[in-house]
Formats: sequence, C-alpha cells, structure tokens
Amino acid sequence: MTDLRALFEIRHPIVLAPFGGLSSPDLVAAVSEAGGLGSYGLYGYDGARIRETAAAIRQRTAAPFALNIWLPTGDEAPPDDSHDAHARALRPFFDEVDLGLPARPDRYLPDLDEQLDAIWEAAPAALSVVFGAPSGELVDEAHRRGIRVIGTATTVAEAIALAGSGVDAVVATGSEAAGHRVSFLKPADESLVGLMSLLPQVVDAVDVPVIAAGGIADRRGVAAAFALGASGVQAGTAFLVTAESAANDAHRAAIRSTAADESVLTRAMSGRLSRGAPNRAVREIERAGSIAPFPVQNWLTGRFRAVAGQRGLGDLQSLWLGQSAPLARGDSAAEVFAELRAGLPG
Repeated sequence: MTDLRALFEIRHPIVLAPFGGLSSPDLVAAVSEAGGLGSYGLYGYDGARIRETAAAIRQRTAAPFALNIWLPTGDEAPPDDSHDAHARALRPFFDEVDLGLPARPDRYLPDLDEQLDAIWEAAPAALSVVFGAPSGELVDEAHRRGIRVIGTATTVAEAIALAGSGVDAVVATGSEAAGHRVSFLKPADESLVGLMSLLPQVVDAVDVPVIAAGGIADRRGVAAAFALGASGVQAGTAFLVTAESAANDAHRAAIRSTAADESVLTRAMSGRLSRGAPNRAVREIERAGSIAPFPVQNWLTGRFRAVAGQRGLGDLQSLWLGQSAPLARGDSAAEVFAELRAGLPG
C-alpha cells in the first residue's frame, strides 16, 4: 500500500514531526483535524504520562494520530558514580536558574516495555520509532492491534533495514532536519545525507511508502518531495513556530531569526548529535569540552532547560530548528497545513 491516505485513514499525506519535549496535544489535534497525521513525541515519558497524553489528544480529536518513541540502542549510559562529576561540569547553568545540582536518579529513561504497554492501551493509528529498526515482535504486536508502524532512516542502508523489519512506511530524514539525527547503523556524523540525495535513493531501495522529512516548510518543498518519489511529507520546524506548539516565544524567535547556514549540529545538550540554534549554552558547553554521554547529558541539561523554558530564557534552552527555519512563516497550524497542502500533486 503506497497511498498514505489509505494506510493511515487520513485525507492528506502530511505528517507532523514528533517533537520530543515540544509536542502538544493541541498541535497534534490541529494537524489531525486538518486531515493529516498528527504525531506526538514520547521521549522520556513513563506509562502513566503516555496514557494521560493519549487521553488529552483524544479529548481534542477523534481523527487518527501517531505516537513516537526512541528505541534503545544498547549504549545508553546508566546512572553511576560519574553522575555527580557530570553535574558539576554544568554548575554555572544550574546556578543561573537557582537550582542545586541534581542528585543521581534511579533511572534516566523509562523502560521500553513500560512505554509499549501504555501505547498498546492508547491504540494510536500509528507508532513511529527512531534510533533503530523495531523487532519483529514489536511490529507483529502493533499489527495485531491494528496499529501501523513507521520507521525513520537517515541513510539508504537504514531504510532497507527498516523495510526488512516489516514497518509500514519509512521516513527518509535529510540532514537539514531539526533536532536529533536518528542514525542507527553508523555514527550520526557519518550519516549526514541531504534530503535531495537521500529521498530518491530510498524510494528506489524499498517497497514501502516513503515519507520525506528535512527542510520541508512550504508548498515548494512538498512539490519537490513528490517529484522525487515521496508518498508523503513530514514537517517539523514550520509547525514548531505556530501558536499551537509547545515552543515558547524565545524558541519561536530563534526559528524566525536563524539563517540556514547558522544552525549547528551539536551534542552539547543531549550527548547525541542534534540540529538547532547555537545559543550561549551550546557554545559554552562545547567550549568546556566536557559532554556527558547520552542520556546523562540530556537528563542533566533537562533540569535547567525546563526552568529556562518557563522563564523564556532562550540562551539556556534546546532551540531545535532545521535549515529551512527562515521559511517557517505561519502563525497557526491551520495556516501552515494549508501552505503544505497547496504543494500536493493533483
């Protein structure tokens, strides 16, 4: 099945990128109500919070939506005696928001099985995964429950691995895209392929529908993606700037003011390679040269980033954005969706 409209029971083959930490039920519902596939990123959510989130989305829409999780890669650092040293390396940022150094938690991330149990109960139209190919057991269980599975690839080899795992669709995400580079077969900095090169090669390599992501912010990007063989498009930064997203004014301002050649790929905020604006926290952490492994760095910076977000302190946040940020001009999800829809074929 190559028609995403039939695959996900949506009216238009437009997918909202799932933002870890920046998703909102309002934005998911707005995209789904417009006829696309709204998506919500569940990074770091335990089972109870997943159930609450799914209920909040369903209060806003009866239309199909997707939930997204990060698959474990096996190299995640556990809580250990190095925690305090990593925390001390970030002391200036904790001091700036009047926080003490956070104590070592029992865990940095919830268990995958705990997340999946809640997702099966929530029964979204689709489950999208990043940082790996899902197991056959996961895919089979999703299909048994009527849930489609979407994988995410940064290279042709990853797309082939995902198709072999039985996913229903593959997101081909170019290096222009905002946020984490979700590579899983080779290191992320060895898997940086632009969408114009990646997309047609993935389309040629797999027999499942391909969703284009990375740098798509207006009708021109949509038209180009379909010309290169995409079955659908996924947009992130263009929706992040809207009133319905969970981004605050400082983040929206960064999106509107960061040129295509000004965004950076950095491990400073999470320990994994991500694209965003080079704010003061990013520059100072990189200059210090001491970045904890994932997910330690992400958990630690998350403590001061949360307070910074509440106070609108853009210099201490993760300002994820893609290279097409200057094209993110819509103020509402409806406005952005209408612009993207204008680029669809036919």
